[in-house]
Amino acid sequence: MKPTRTTNQKRIILEELRKLKTHPTAADIYDIARRQLPRLSLGTVYRNLDALTRSGEIRRIASAGAEARFDGNPSQHYHVRCVRCGRLDDVEHPKHDMDLVAIQRSSGYDIHGFELEFFGICPMCQSGDNESGDWRNITNHDQSDHAARRNQ
Repeated sequence: MKPTRTTNQKRIILEELRKLKTHPTAADIYDIARRQLPRLSLGTVYRNLDALTRSGEIRRIASAGAEARFDGNPSQHYHVRCVRCGRLDDVEHPKHDMDLVAIQRSSGYDIHGFELEFFGICPMCQSGDNESGDWRNITNHDQSDHAARRNQ
């Protein structure tokens, strides 16, 4: 794969995405990056996200009927999506025991990877703290608080 040029816009988009655990949309990243780059266009954000995805530096998370989200953590991991508000979180589970060789053998496909997404109702929606039903109302701080409560 041909190496891509690292522009200031691409660097800032990548830095901002890696700070987030909320798996934002392109429009969300645009809103965040514009704080540092007021002249940034949404088209530039889409082009840079596409280049970063193709280079393997980030992951694009697509789900039927939902806008694509982006993940600054390109390593293999699972996700859980709230069916009420659409929030998408990483699942902290160290065991990835998919037998890709057996799946490859039985399907005849040359397997390059897999994505696994769980569905449920997030802690904010369960507690009624997210009355708007919008995942964007959940900050990284809120996510940390809920993760801490789950682990108690």
